[in-house]
Amino acid sequence: MCGIVGILGREPVADALVDALKRLEYRGYDSAGIATLEGGALERRRAEGKLVNLEARLAKEPMSGHAGIGHTRWATHGAPTETNAHPHMTDKVSVVHNGIIENFRDLRRELEGQGATFTTETDTEVIVHLITHNLDNGMAPAEAAAAALERLEGAYALAIIFKGEEDLMIGAREGSPLAIGFGEGAMFLGSDAIALAPLTDTITYLEDGDWAEITRNSLKIRDRAGAEVERAVQKSIASALLVDKGNHRHFMAKEIHEQPEVISHTLAHYIDFATGRIRLPDLPFDFKDLKRFSISACGTAYYAGLVAKYWFERFARLPVEIDIASEFRYRDVPLEADGLALFISQSGETADTLAALRYCREQSQHIISIVNVRESTIARESDAILPILAGPEIGVASTKAFTCQLAALAVLAIAAGRARGHISEQDEQELVSALIELPRHISAVLRDESDYVDLAHDLAKARDILYLGRGVNYPIALEGALKLKEISYIHAEGYAAGELKHGPIALIDEDVPVIVIAPKDGLYDKTLSNVQEVAARGGRIIMISDMDATDFGWDVQKLITIPSSHLFTQPLIAAVPVQLIAYHTAVVMGTDVDQPRNLAKSVTVE
Repeated sequence: MCGIVGILGREPVADALVDALKRLEYRGYDSAGIATLEGGALERRRAEGKLVNLEARLAKEPMSGHAGIGHTRWATHGAPTETNAHPHMTDKVSVVHNGIIENFRDLRRELEGQGATFTTETDTEVIVHLITHNLDNGMAPAEAAAAALERLEGAYALAIIFKGEEDLMIGAREGSPLAIGFGEGAMFLGSDAIALAPLTDTITYLEDGDWAEITRNSLKIRDRAGAEVERAVQKSIASALLVDKGNHRHFMAKEIHEQPEVISHTLAHYIDFATGRIRLPDLPFDFKDLKRFSISACGTAYYAGLVAKYWFERFARLPVEIDIASEFRYRDVPLEADGLALFISQSGETADTLAALRYCREQSQHIISIVNVRESTIARESDAILPILAGPEIGVASTKAFTCQLAALAVLAIAAGRARGHISEQDEQELVSALIELPRHISAVLRDESDYVDLAHDLAKARDILYLGRGVNYPIALEGALKLKEISYIHAEGYAAGELKHGPIALIDEDVPVIVIAPKDGLYDKTLSNVQEVAARGGRIIMISDMDATDFGWDVQKLITIPSSHLFTQPLIAAVPVQLIAYHTAVVMGTDVDQPRNLAKSVTVE
């Protein structure tokens, strides 16, 4: 995850900017840079690689400005070069940016038509030229920034400074976190409270759609409608923690809300945004030579693999066998030499998954793993890894790691489809475009949680809850039931909706809530037919759908609306509501959300 820092200080800020960026190194990055106002003019220093390289550059070319911004970058649009490193700037404005600007190609063509000259491959540079264009047309700095924000589509966090404006910084948030810190005659901006901990313990967090006009002695925040708003100011304890909860009650809530940002970084690692093509590390096999492959994982990671099975078989026409690792390791599976075995583990230390990997190694399989910890045992014993780049996940119940696993599996499925000749270049670009829209769609789901809070008070009274889904959304029903069990301790089961009549329908009565995942897809009408059977028996139906309630033909207790999207990405979007249902129900139940009883984050024993 990229890191942002901004300081309006009373003394030179370059060293403080770098120190703050060091506190964000846990997010990972491939280049870094800072920009400051030097006598009213904008100057910057950037370097590829680690912050030590930027420090060396600053030792040779020091900066003395009292206002500045800094950034650590995970390459998204464009290679990890100094040219593409942040901050980006013209002579009038400098910007650092986390996230993805979905409509950057259209904006770039428009700006080039107006005479703008682009020097990087990044999406961020369109923001710089948009603001510069507005300044050239006579707008004041804050007005120019606000007008530019209205043109952006996607998820982002921004810090902006201007030529000649020694006492002004603009911050903006849409889907990526951003905190403002208060000092004495100084103000600070950061991706999270950790970056600001040495500078201040008094923090306010922007909400989605907010943009802030910051001076050393004032803060004015406006929402997406332009109305001035107040946001809570709180004391941070980030200096005592590796990772701070921010303005969230639990780590799980923070990690749910980090998903737009971390998914964007996972996608950026595997997608060339300029061309809409997948870019994978070198793999020790060719997909077109495979006859089948095996997936093995445990818990939530297993459900990610189940979703991937649908993708690989549909888009790559590649038969997939998937097993729970604890079963696979004892099943004595016959495997043809030179096959492919894929393993999924957040920690990379899951004992059963590691044992399954070693069995496949003995059977002369190519080993590829999807992990969050690149130094883990599973990663080290694999032929190739696809890191998910989710950052530290503290909550025991996996949330952001699950959706990042899905994102990595999605790009792998597209690559397999292309390699095997079952999807065209145009198909690839269509699917990639759908993935690029994910952070924005998930941000929309997270924008208002009031429906979940109301629903949670009702679900907390239930003894049993059923989750239904069909096709690629069936594994999301399984994951929803698992999440609820893990943290609320309410008994829940996930079923394929078409299986309802083969037994589970006997459980249906007016006391059993039934949560149905039913976005508009090829199986939508079939799912509605199954749910009609629940309605006919007085079941309490909660729908998660992108359709209107009038489409269902029966009364629903609650409709949770998700954005309409490409059917390829529907499971990633639907995963977020089931996380929120589980979280808010557990909060109402008063359980230990982050450390539920009897569970461990990394299961390193059989």
